[in-house]
Amino acid sequence: MDQSTKTGLAYGITAYVWWAIAPVYFKLVSDIGAMDILSHRVLWSFVIVIALILVMGKLPVLIKVLRSPKSLVALAASTALIAANWGTFIYAVNSDQMLSASLGYYINPLISIIIGMVFFKDRLDRAKQIAAALCVAAVVFEVIQFGRLPWIALALAFTFAFYGLVRKKLAVDSFTGMALETLLMLPFALMQLKWSSDPMSNMFANDFWTNVLLFAAGPVTMVPLMLFAAAANRVSLVTLGFFQYIGPSGIFLLAVFAYGETFSPSKFITFGLIWAALLVLVFSSLRSMRKPPLKTDA
Repeated sequence: MDQSTKTGLAYGITAYVWWAIAPVYFKLVSDIGAMDILSHRVLWSFVIVIALILVMGKLPVLIKVLRSPKSLVALAASTALIAANWGTFIYAVNSDQMLSASLGYYINPLISIIIGMVFFKDRLDRAKQIAAALCVAAVVFEVIQFGRLPWIALALAFTFAFYGLVRKKLAVDSFTGMALETLLMLPFALMQLKWSSDPMSNMFANDFWTNVLLFAAGPVTMVPLMLFAAAANRVSLVTLGFFQYIGPSGIFLLAVFAYGETFSPSKFITFGLIWAALLVLVFSSLRSMRKPPLKTDA
């Protein structure tokens, strides 16, 4: 393994660990309303990413995308999806429903498989069929057990899965995309902060450390994104895919062992079905990677 690959793996693992412990930050600001936290996240992420765009010399790329009506339509869709995802996640953490958030990000790759099957007629191999069936079984069990859909988990899974799909179709780099998305969200964020009834959302009336916490919403968002981008330039996305379960696993551990959320026997069944589905996918991927390439005639 060369040094570039080792560095990429370190960046990738750090990015996913950062995402795994992100709820700690949102717990620290949980006295502030979810919409106000979301607004500060948008505001300071925009400030940071625009600074990065200028430093990296990507401003012409950003302007080019802004001049494309087709790209703007796609960006409007991705912006709505990531805003819904961020808002739902903040609400889940602040309302002591981190287990639901964890479940959502565990389900996410399985939802992506189902989206491919339903909307793009993807042909699923046996492993993906089993994984998709286990995912559906987990959701059905939740409905039977609790009499309602696990809406937080499904909202997080579906918004992030469709967000990834739209961003892939848009084909812009992560920093340009995030700059434009936060730009589109910025007017709504500023209006929310202007008309908010929560005094803690007003940075002009807060103490220094409260404002530091509010500003930190930007780095909490952008640092793992930068690490992931650096990792993606050094290692394959297939390799990074194996790290994606670090995030929901960390959220799960924090929920149960740090914040005392109840992991009931019924929840164990739900998570057990999802974990089984993910194990099927992981083992299938490992087997595919170990198969020798097919020989072709010269």
